[in-house]
Amino acid sequence: MTRQIFFDTETTGLNPEAGDRIIEIGCVEFVNRRPTGNNKHFYINPERANHEDAVKIHGLTDEFLADKPVFAAIVDELMAYLEGAEVLIHNASFDLGFMDAELRRLGRPRFIEHRLTVTDTLLMAREMYPGKSNSLDALCRRLEVDNSNRSLHGALLDAGLLAEVYIQMTRGQESLVIEAEEGGTAEVQVSRIDLRQFTLPVLAATEAEAVAHEQVLEELDKSSKGKTLWRKLMA
Repeated sequence: MTRQIFFDTETTGLNPEAGDRIIEIGCVEFVNRRPTGNNKHFYINPERANHEDAVKIHGLTDEFLADKPVFAAIVDELMAYLEGAEVLIHNASFDLGFMDAELRRLGRPRFIEHRLTVTDTLLMAREMYPGKSNSLDALCRRLEVDNSNRSLHGALLDAGLLAEVYIQMTRGQESLVIEAEEGGTAEVQVSRIDLRQFTLPVLAATEAEAVAHEQVLEELDKSSKGKTLWRKLMA
């Protein structure tokens, strides 16, 4: 069984060494290249203020995060969930820098010293598409992954997009047929995986999650001074 966790974070800023903290973690689980629905999502109180530019990217205000659990309250659940998995991260050095800083505050080993492995999908993409833009948005466009809902960054949304991008980047790897012939020659046949065969689980939001989502929308509406579009589209 191959268990993979697609992992993403949102943060108060860009520099963990300057005290920036993690405010959101999203994890999407695949087993044998299929989504299981056993995902994890945490909002985290960073115990410090966001940078204004960071809020413009993720939309998570200080007020929204004020009543969320601190990192120390979720770390055991998170690390137990990740144990034994291949953790796939786009631009892993960024997320690992923040995770290591959070773990160091609690006197714990670095992320990669736990019982898991890390794969940087940005390095994979650079090898596959040298000289091209390999941001998550660029890969979604190149591989025809729908990211039309990504007006703001979100850890769980981005982890899900990364999973789709990774499946497209590695399509055919599970379908290699190599037949050795006399003389040492081999024939390789690569089949494209039809993603329509996947049955995606549909998880309804709980009442608490629906309330939390509405709070996020209200905060975004306030921060944009009423310029958001969804209220008009839903009217």
